[in-house]
Amino acid sequence: MNRRLIAVTLTATILVAGCRLGSGDQPTFPPVGTTPAPAGGATAGARAQVEAALAVEGLQVVDAVAAYRPPEGAIFAAAPRTVIQVVLADDPTHGYIVLYALPTPAAALAAAQDQAAYIASGPGHVLFVPGSQFSLRVLGSVAIFFAWSPDSSPDAHTPSIALALSQVGDEVAIPS
Repeated sequence: MNRRLIAVTLTATILVAGCRLGSGDQPTFPPVGTTPAPAGGATAGARAQVEAALAVEGLQVVDAVAAYRPPEGAIFAAAPRTVIQVVLADDPTHGYIVLYALPTPAAALAAAQDQAAYIASGPGHVLFVPGSQFSLRVLGSVAIFFAWSPDSSPDAHTPSIALALSQVGDEVAIPS
């Protein structure tokens, strides 16, 4: 009886410890959450240009209320970011644009190229909805990223976001 009690206690302790380890004590990649980009400087300027381009298409931007983090390559995952959302009446859970603040224009270009390679890779590609389209741009030391799928967004204005972003900064092509 004593051995059985010890065995049950030991088994329960191991199960509880195992459950605790699997519930968030392990580091994740990409890291969960966001690191806000500095409020001023290049990020504010990039945001103003993005907002102006979207306004031409009749779209407005708000600060994202819900947490949003797209699949990211290593450099984007570590960079401070600002998440904004285009107001889409028929699709309030999409329209997120992420502005990644990097220290220099060269670093922003390298980060965007890393993201492009990640999206084209097997692991990165499968994390997006099939048929996803991307807008990946660099404006000074800020990389701008928007992903969308014509099949998963019921709002007719969603393609206008990508069109507006094509007027901001320089495109970084995603290899096929």
